[in-house]
Amino acid sequence: MRKRNLIFWGTALIVGFLAGSAFHQLIPFRKFDPQETAAKSETHAPAEGKHAEEKHLDEKAVHLDKDEMKEFGVEVKTAGAGKIAIQTTLPGEIVPNADRLVHIVPRVPGVIRKVFKNIGDDVHSEELMAVLESRELADAKASYLAALKRVELAQANAKREEELWRKRISPEQDYLEARNALAEAQIALKNAEQKLHAIGFSESDLSALSSQPDVTFTSYEIRAPFGGTIIEKHITIGEVLKEDTVAFTVADMSSVWVKISVYQKDMSLVRKGQRVTISAGYGVPEAQGVISYVEPIVKEQTRTAVALVVLANPKGLFRPGLFVTCRLEVDEFTVPLLIPKTALIQEDNRAHIFLETKKGFVLQPITVGRDNDTHVEVLSGIRPGQRYVTQGGFTLKAHLSKGAFGEGHAH
Repeated sequence: MRKRNLIFWGTALIVGFLAGSAFHQLIPFRKFDPQETAAKSETHAPAEGKHAEEKHLDEKAVHLDKDEMKEFGVEVKTAGAGKIAIQTTLPGEIVPNADRLVHIVPRVPGVIRKVFKNIGDDVHSEELMAVLESRELADAKASYLAALKRVELAQANAKREEELWRKRISPEQDYLEARNALAEAQIALKNAEQKLHAIGFSESDLSALSSQPDVTFTSYEIRAPFGGTIIEKHITIGEVLKEDTVAFTVADMSSVWVKISVYQKDMSLVRKGQRVTISAGYGVPEAQGVISYVEPIVKEQTRTAVALVVLANPKGLFRPGLFVTCRLEVDEFTVPLLIPKTALIQEDNRAHIFLETKKGFVLQPITVGRDNDTHVEVLSGIRPGQRYVTQGGFTLKAHLSKGAFGEGHAH
């Protein structure tokens, strides 16, 4: 039995050896070659990498037609040179235009009998605001009328004496005395007339004075010198006013002053005629103005001077008392490439813009240089003549990050 087993296993080993030799003859054995494997890998890897890169670039392109650009607020502009203004920012305050602000005083003392206007009311030029009764005014009117009568009588007497003297009925002395009396009466009339002019009477008022009823002699009318808004009121009915008491303050708000505080370090940057952008915030649109005056003296307490801007205020949005920010253009130069800051997109801590290409809008990194509040210089990443997105870039980026801008827009 044992002998049979040995014969079986020996036969199996011989058959296995012969079979292995035959297999080796049919399929030759090849050794592992690292260089051949690397070469093969390099042959196929670039094609796959190129395909992946093309796919990546295609994914960053956003395709929009004109209607879609309008719908999403996407605006495109051609890159080119421009002027960039270097600015400095200073604080300021809105105050009434002192040239269009008046403190109205009655000019004569009296008692307030009627008040027609209140604080906050708008008035136009020569509009009646209040009426007071004044004894001093009545005396001035009476003096003027009396002087007017004396002049009439003196003229008649001088004329009569001249006729008598020429007819040699009365001596020349009487005629000369009559002429002297006329001159004195005319001087007194002129004096009374000037007093009424000083109160505010016009020539037409004086002409109508003799025909007015006596009851109006004490009435003094307070009228607006020009159109504006009543910002202060200091009178009530029955109140006694002195001739120098401020009854109303009227301001024309169609223009205001901007008082800019100029610090010592900025003195050399501020000059008359400089353009200024005024920003009040709170929903008030920015406004443009020009410096009309720079204070020559620095205040000892604050070490600041005041620069003044006369600012048009047709809608009354710039109210006195508002604090504003004033941006002054202190220098200006031309750069080869200038774009608005609204075009900038921040990506991976670097500035980007959307370029318009044949594939669509592509996010392009750029290098920026000098800037101001609205524009920035581009040093690299875009060439003159290329088209780029000035508005709507953030919308493109938001949808691009999702991988789609509507069906079929981003690929």
